[in-house]
Amino acid sequence: MSEHGYQSGRLNLPFVGISTFGKRPYVDNWESIDADVAILGAPFDAGTQWRSGARFGPRGVREASTLFSFGHAGAYDHEDDATYLPGDVRIVDIGDADIVHTDTMKSHANIETGVRAILAAGALPVVIGGDHSINIPCINAFDDQGPFHIVQIDAHLDFVDERHGVRYGHGNPMRRAAEKPYVTGLTQIGIRNVSSTAKEGYDDARAMGSDILSVRQARAIGMRDLVARIPTGARVYVTIDIDAFCPSIAPGTGTPSHGGFLYYEVLELLQTLIQNHEVIGLDLVEVAPDYDPTGSTSILAAQLLLNTLGFIFHHKAQAKV
Repeated sequence: MSEHGYQSGRLNLPFVGISTFGKRPYVDNWESIDADVAILGAPFDAGTQWRSGARFGPRGVREASTLFSFGHAGAYDHEDDATYLPGDVRIVDIGDADIVHTDTMKSHANIETGVRAILAAGALPVVIGGDHSINIPCINAFDDQGPFHIVQIDAHLDFVDERHGVRYGHGNPMRRAAEKPYVTGLTQIGIRNVSSTAKEGYDDARAMGSDILSVRQARAIGMRDLVARIPTGARVYVTIDIDAFCPSIAPGTGTPSHGGFLYYEVLELLQTLIQNHEVIGLDLVEVAPDYDPTGSTSILAAQLLLNTLGFIFHHKAQAKV
């Protein structure tokens, strides 16, 4: 062994180089995606009703994700005695959907095109927003993927039908999703305090198949029993709004709501979900880095995504044994 140890090649520390997600390979040709997971940025925030800034979410989360780029052969978790995301899990970053400023429909169409390209390649789509309206084109892209259930982790119900003619803002995505014939129901977790959705929206959500749980209700039930409420055998799309977390640990968002989840609560929820259901897609939205000078919100988002992907592919590998 040389004086420099057994490793060779460039050290490539996290603060060096180009900030793709997890410093994984960049694929700019959407017709040649060959991977298990493809990361797509959706830097659109024209759907916000208060503080904008989530257009910088994909860039912030990517940069934060480089913190976790040491383990090219995977990351060993001593609690689970498992190595997550080993080298045979192929993750690529396909960059961002093209956003046309002030034009929601064109921007959403471009996001949908990206998700469809990922699905056509047989990869798992992971979309980083952007405001929560970007979930609308994501769900649109799944119109030929068969029935599935949506699990939303969020402070807000996002079930507004129409307000002043707006149907595709960040208060509308779960309503638009519930209207889809291939969405069989929603489990909406973390909903609390003053919401952007009026009582009529809650009534409509329940009538359209939603199971709505606050943070306090989720804690009282427990994460494992909460997951048991999701229909057995349902394939699941997961949408995570970073404001589901308490702003004491995730202040970098446009609409913070106190009383949110802590990190391990959501991690346990996702791990239990993945052990019991097939996850077919994932988005994480509403990270607005400029409201958090510490960078903690972006780091939390990146860490959550990487751990979630680790759970998904570890469970798939275990199922094959």
